[in-house]
Amino acid sequence: MLNPEVKLNENLFEKPDQAPSRDGFGKGLLELGEKDPRVLAVCADLAESVRMLAFKEKYPERFIEVGVAEQNLATVASGLANYGKIPFISSYATFSPGRNNEQIRTTISLNNLPVKIAGSHAGLSVGPDGATHQALEDIALMRVQPNMTVVSPADSEEARKATIAAVAHDGPVYIRLAREKSPIITTPDSPFIWGKANVLWEGVNPQVTIIATGPLVYNALLAAKELAQELSVVVINLHTIKPLDIDTVLAYAQKTSAIVTVEEHQVAGGMGSAVAEVLSAQCPVPLEFIGVHDQFGQSGEPKELIEHYQMGVSHVVAAVRKVIARKK
Repeated sequence: MLNPEVKLNENLFEKPDQAPSRDGFGKGLLELGEKDPRVLAVCADLAESVRMLAFKEKYPERFIEVGVAEQNLATVASGLANYGKIPFISSYATFSPGRNNEQIRTTISLNNLPVKIAGSHAGLSVGPDGATHQALEDIALMRVQPNMTVVSPADSEEARKATIAAVAHDGPVYIRLAREKSPIITTPDSPFIWGKANVLWEGVNPQVTIIATGPLVYNALLAAKELAQELSVVVINLHTIKPLDIDTVLAYAQKTSAIVTVEEHQVAGGMGSAVAEVLSAQCPVPLEFIGVHDQFGQSGEPKELIEHYQMGVSHVVAAVRKVIARKK
């Protein structure tokens, strides 16, 4: 059943409102502009797409356009951060942190500077734009860098909270955002604590823990609801991938003795890999991965692609049944 303590949307399973998580980033950035004069927005010619436009219009003196030059995007931000500013930089995730990974590593992460990186249009959700624009490796690129915090919000409301919380963190942060609309499952009253996973659903005597991140958290909840008459599961929203909430992961691995991870990212190096690293060392249990398995994306409608790459609700359900069979 749904955990009442996390205060999810009441109409969660009945046509919930939808919005892309990039919208929440734009709202959070605008709120920060009003509260903190150190906050700047630095963009690579995509202000409208990455939702920096409202900030640009309200605070033009704190908006910097570098053009289609993602390497400069990172290095300019590192310089600003060195002089006491808190720059937010954004582009499509396939370009930032994809194209400018070396500059992020050397000028931002190495120096532990408070640059906040918003990678928009991540995952398969850019749809028809195809493989070149579908960032499926960005979590891996960012979580391997020392000093970098990695956040993957479940919806637009959580993206707003993550954006605001990023300023309080004295170091670099990567926030992963989606282009496509997805259900808004959390509310302004839902808890969001940096590095602390949220248990969204927990049945009686659960047999499997589903750990999900990003917009696919909703698919995990739908799978839990579909399975409710058959077996009991837990659904965890792991919005912060680094630092990982090791205590919660281990507690539920011990409780259920089986894990399914769900993410819109390459399985190699992604959230599931981070979970597996912890479990293999401290609590080995059967584990199934929902994600992209060593393939590039392709053109198609987002929902079609989610199904094609086996990340739909039916695939989560199948993975739960499979991991239970492995327990026996």
